[in-house]
Formats: sequence, structure tokens, C-alpha cells
Amino acid sequence: MTDSACTVPHFDLLLLDAIALTADARQPELRGCAIGIAQGRIAWLGRQPPSHYSATRTLHLPGHFVTPGFVNTHTHSVLSMVRGVAADLGFAPSYTPGIPKGTQVTPPQARALARLGALEALLFGSTVMGDNFVHADIVTDAMAELGLRLCPSWRIHDVDFARVAQGDWHHDAAIGRRTLDAALALHARWVGHPRVQVNLAAHAVDTCSNGFLREVAAAARVHDLVVSTHLGQSRTEVERVQVRTGRSSTEVLEEMGLLNHRLLGGHCIYLSESDIARMARAGAHAVHIPKCNAASGRLAPTPLLQRAGVNIALATDTQHGDMVELMRWALATARVQEGGVNDGWQPRHVFHMATLGGARALGLDHLTGSLEVGKAADLVVFDGNRPHLRPHVNPLGSLVHTGQGRDVQMVLVDGEILVEHGRPTRVDMDAVCAEAEAAARELWGAEGRFYWR
Repeated sequence: MTDSACTVPHFDLLLLDAIALTADARQPELRGCAIGIAQGRIAWLGRQPPSHYSATRTLHLPGHFVTPGFVNTHTHSVLSMVRGVAADLGFAPSYTPGIPKGTQVTPPQARALARLGALEALLFGSTVMGDNFVHADIVTDAMAELGLRLCPSWRIHDVDFARVAQGDWHHDAAIGRRTLDAALALHARWVGHPRVQVNLAAHAVDTCSNGFLREVAAAARVHDLVVSTHLGQSRTEVERVQVRTGRSSTEVLEEMGLLNHRLLGGHCIYLSESDIARMARAGAHAVHIPKCNAASGRLAPTPLLQRAGVNIALATDTQHGDMVELMRWALATARVQEGGVNDGWQPRHVFHMATLGGARALGLDHLTGSLEVGKAADLVVFDGNRPHLRPHVNPLGSLVHTGQGRDVQMVLVDGEILVEHGRPTRVDMDAVCAEAEAAARELWGAEGRFYWR
């Protein structure tokens, strides 16, 4: 439907004359539309405002694009500390010697770096972040101050990460107990919070023993929690899991009771057709991280995942927080594998992955991920009047192919304006950047390497 009944005659905020890109297949685009927000929800969405209404604030946005907030399902905000370096090392920071590790990060450093990562994502239009790493208690507090929705967890594992980068894979039940208990304590602390939904993040099958994965599966069932993991991330993972178990990572997850509708598999690069079929049957979700993958010279088989019916979400991981750029990478890398352009890989498909697909993976699609009356007012306003987004022949195509996160002018969560005129409303951006810079200097100094000289 294009005109929706409004039960509230007064709007806290009314957006007029915008181009709405809804991620709702029933009405994917509305031009010159009216979006009314009341009590944190979308109360009106139509081609015209209601005939009678009042509004506390009205914004006229001709030529601007309004989209759902992006759902960034897999990030490690603290790893902003390795930006500009890790992308050129060819492997994940936790496995790579010579760069700062999570085991070295102090709580104050984690707080400073997490705020930087979360702020970057928010400024680029992410209203939901699935984030996990060390010091998740401190990090969750820090990121929650910015106002975005969070799906956080501790990094859960029973391998000794202090030894992994040296090639020593030692599993310790005490480490597993400590990380899982910390994750469950985080859940207990935040349960019922309107913008924080704690998940479990079992790092990967190579860093979690089979017995420990069973424990994680049991905890997820008891508390009905989403489980995020790295799946088929590297050849190292594939080889170590094969040697240890005689199985693929996907098969191990299935045997341990984790391969189900609550599972988000990050990267999904090294998957066989059998693995993909198992994911599809189980209703598990693939988290596509196209830029990180491609920057390391690898591509996830997203065309195969899509054809199998696996729900695909998008995530930026560690290199940047720009989900607009990420949609472009997702589209281009799929077309490279397909050998051309087809109807299965168009801007609407990657837009769905960045919005409703991500919300569905996190179990939040009833609340966010599309512009629909009754859903939370999690919105992003892009300045579509900039030269690279004109003319408005196909606004969604222009956004995906030529847009940037820097085109974001306003971000709302639950109707609260968290970014206005491209600046955060809750925090001092310059202070956040300065604190993170100082934390990174400390960490890189501890490694004896400086990139500021």
C-alpha cells in the first residue's frame, strides 16, 4: 500500500518531499513522500501527509533519499586499531604475528577504540551493529552511549589466542568457561534493554573445541540467543578442522547442534556445495563480508548461497564502516563470479542484504530493516542532491553504484536523531577520534612499531 492509516494525529517529526527507498517489496520506492514519526515508530508512510495533522518538527527534504538504517551484522570495533595495516597482511589480525592482539588491549583502550568504530558505522548509516571482541562489557557500555542498536558479545573460544599467532593451537577448558560465562553475564546485564540484544560469538570451529561448541549450543538454546561465528574464513581453519575432526566446519557445527536458524556464519569463503546445502536446510544465515574478503584475494560463493536459498546479510568486519560501499563490493564480486550481469544480482538484492536480510539474521526483522508503518523509526537520510547521485532516474541504483557513507546527513534510531548534518548528537566526534588515536599509539608502541613517523 502507498498510503497508510495513521492512528496518531500528532507527529514528533515529519519528513516531506523525500525519496523513500523502503526495502519493502510491496512498495520499494516512494517519491515526494511523507514519513511521520511518533513515539519512536513510523506512524505514517504515504505519497502525501494526512489531510489533518500537527507536527513538532517538519523537515522538507526534496531530492534526499530516506532508507532503513543499515544492519551491520559482524564487526569488531576494537580492531579499528589495525586499520590501514591488517588489510595488507592477508589474514585476520588474531592469527597474524607482529600486530597488536586482543589479549594486549586494556579496558580503557578497548573503550576508546570501540567508540571510534561504532561512531564511524553510525555516521555512515548503520543503526544496528553486531559486534564481538575482548572487553565486551566495557565496549557495550561505550557503544551504547552513541544510541545505536547493538548485538554484542564477548569473543568466545577455548583456544589460547596468545599462542595462536605463533602456530600453537592449545585448547584450554578454563578459557572456554571464562569467555562463555562472561558472555552469559553480559546477556543477564542487558536483557530487556530496548536497544541492546546480547548474542553469543563462538569465534570459529578451529578456535573452539567440539566439546566447547556443544556448551555454546546448549547455552544458546536455553537463552534463545543468536550465535555468530567465523565460518570457512580461511584455509587454516579448513585444514585444522579437517585434521582434528575429519569434517568440514559446517558439518561440525551441525553435529554440535549449532547449525540452525540462530546461526550467523561470517565470511563463508571456503564452503563446499554440501556445506551450502546444509546451511540452507538448517535455515542458517551467511554473513557476507565482501571487501575484507576481496582485499585478501578471496571471494565468498554468494551466487551459490543465493541460489540455495540461504539468507545473506552484509557486514563490514574490521576495515571500514561504510555499508554503502559494501553493497557495491557485494554486487561487483557476485557479478565477477557470475561472469556478467543478470537479474539475480541487482542493486535491490544487495540493498536487501544490508537492511532486511541483516535484520532477519539477527531476529530483528519485526522491528527494523525496512520502512513500514509500525516499525521502529530507524532511518537514514542521504543528500541525494550531490552531483554523483544525480539525476534521479533510479535512486537505488545510484546509491549502490555511486553513493558513499559520507552522503549521510541524518540518522535516527527509535525516532531519536543521532546524527544531524553529518555530525553525532550524543558525543563529541573530535574527542572520540583523539582518544582512539592515543589508544592505538599505546598498542602499536607496545609492539615496537610506529606508523606515525
